[in-house]
Amino acid sequence: MKQYYSYDNFRDDTNSLIKEVKRFEPEALVGIARGGLTLAHAVAEGLSIREVQTLRTELYDVACKREKITLFGNCSFTNLKRVLVLDDIADSGETLKEIMNYLEHEFSEIEFISATLFYKTTSVYKPHVWINEAHNWIEFFWEKDFLQD
Repeated sequence: MKQYYSYDNFRDDTNSLIKEVKRFEPEALVGIARGGLTLAHAVAEGLSIREVQTLRTELYDVACKREKITLFGNCSFTNLKRVLVLDDIADSGETLKEIMNYLEHEFSEIEFISATLFYKTTSVYKPHVWINEAHNWIEFFWEKDFLQD
């Protein structure tokens, strides 16, 4: 079963997420491409943070799952103490787990927290902050509303 996730839902949930993560006082954001980029941009605006970076992973080749996640990109943090990592959903959790492990290993002096709009309890990684528990396949507005025929 699929669940459509509209812009209005996104706006409301992102505002809720901003309220939750504000007390962490992040100095920078990392958006996980691609699903976390829309969220990272919105959170950056809401928290007035200009320091936004991105990482991307690949776990699938079309419909075939790889043996290992490939990580693309790198981050550069100077004189930062707190960084917020954003993704749209912790579905399997493998991507978020890999990225959090990478960041915590490479930048051990920085505190990282993760936040998502959705979390599935079957995920191998539980984000620090999430807004909705997902029970269905989520079809985000940015995945559906801009498709060209």
